[in-house]
Amino acid sequence: MPSTPSCADAAAPRRARDVGLACGRLKPGPRNAITDVPGVRVGHCTLSDGATQTGVTAILPHGGNLYRDKPVAAADVLNGFGKSVGLTQVEELGALETPILLTNTLSVGTVATALIRHAIAANPDIGRTTATVNPVVMECNDGPLNDIQALAVTEAHAAAALAEALASADGAAVAVGSVGAGRGMSCFGFKGGIGTASRRIKLDGKRCHLGVLVLANFGRAGELRLPDGRRVGPPPQDSDPEKGSVIVIAATDAPLDHRQLRRVIRRAGVGLARVGSFWGHGSGDIALGFTTANRIDHDETADSVPFRVLNERRIDALFEAMAEATQEAVLDALVAATPVTGRDGATRPCLSALLTAAF
Repeated sequence: MPSTPSCADAAAPRRARDVGLACGRLKPGPRNAITDVPGVRVGHCTLSDGATQTGVTAILPHGGNLYRDKPVAAADVLNGFGKSVGLTQVEELGALETPILLTNTLSVGTVATALIRHAIAANPDIGRTTATVNPVVMECNDGPLNDIQALAVTEAHAAAALAEALASADGAAVAVGSVGAGRGMSCFGFKGGIGTASRRIKLDGKRCHLGVLVLANFGRAGELRLPDGRRVGPPPQDSDPEKGSVIVIAATDAPLDHRQLRRVIRRAGVGLARVGSFWGHGSGDIALGFTTANRIDHDETADSVPFRVLNERRIDALFEAMAEATQEAVLDALVAATPVTGRDGATRPCLSALLTAAF
C-alpha cells in the first residue's frame, strides 16, 4: 500500500476539443479550465499501486487565507446519494472557508481532518477565541476499480494535493483524466475521472470567466451522448440501475450573491442531461460553486458592508456558460482518461481509443 504521496504528472494525453468534442457556442477561456478564473488553483495527489487506484484533488478559490477571506459560495443537490461534508453550512451561511477537496467515499473523514489541520495551522484561534471551521469535502465511489476498503488515502495525501495546488502558478493548466480523485472513477461504462472547461462572459465591458471542474463517476453504459447526437458505448441493460456520482465544482469572477450563484450552478444539470444522465436513484449528483468577486471578511466589525450583485437581466449568460462548461468538462474527463487496472484486475475501456478507432 502506498505510504507516501505520489503526485500526478501534469501532462494529459488529450482534451475533449482535441477530438472535436467542443460544446455550445460560447468561447472558452485561454486554458479552457477552471483556472481561467484568476486566483483559482488545482492540485492532485494520485495513488496507483495494484488494487489501490484512488487519490485526492484540491481546488483553491484563491491563494490567501480562506478562513479569513471567505468567497461567497452555494451548493445544489440534484440527487443526494452522497457523503459530502460541509454543504449544510455552505448553504446556510453562503460562504467557503476552506479549500474544496475531492476523494473517494470512504476517505471523506480522513481528508476533512487534513483540511481542519490546514486551517488551524494558519488560524490558531479556530475553536478557541473564534468560531470552528467548516471543511468542505466531496466524494464519489471508486470501489469498482479501487480497493476502497483499504482506506489507503491518508492526511498526508490530502496535504500533498493542497501543497501542489498552492505551489501552482495563477492560470496554470489543470491535469485531467485518471489523476487525483479521478484515478479510479468510471463514467458511462468508460474510464472516467477529472475534467474541466471554461467559458468567457463580458459584463460591463470587462471579460469574466466561469470555469467548471468535474469528478465524473456516473452514467449507464451505452447512454453517453456526444455533442453531435451520437450514442456511444456498449448497449445498456434495462435492469442496470443508474448509479455512481458526479461532483461539479464551478468558479467565477462575476459578482454574484449566494442566491444567484445557486441558480447558476443548478444549470449543471443541463450539461449532465446533455451527455446522457437522468440523475438516477443511486447517483450522487452535486454542484458547488463560488465567486471570487464577492468575499466575506471573517474579522469584519462594521454593521453593514458593500456588496456587488449581477443585474439578473444578464444572468442567462452565466446559465448558458454553466450548461456548456459542465457538458464539455464531462467529455474532457472521458477523453483524457488513461487506462487503469485495479482491484481484482478490473478495468474500463477508454473513450479516446473508441474515437480513434472510429476516425
